[in-house]
Amino acid sequence: MGFFRKAALNIGVVAELLTFFGSNKRWWLLPMLIILFLFVALIIVAQSSAIAPFVYTLF
Repeated sequence: MGFFRKAALNIGVVAELLTFFGSNKRWWLLPMLIILFLFVALIIVAQSSAIAPFVYTLF
């Protein structure tokens, strides 16, 4: 049950962040955060799978 509560809390944080962007006209930050999230996801996937050698050749 703790996992679901943490997930709900994280969703609340994301919703609050999007509300902040909307109210303060900071929408230009959103693409940077999306790219940062994609890089983090790529690194996590590359560390735990057989795709790692192919990802490391990209950099």
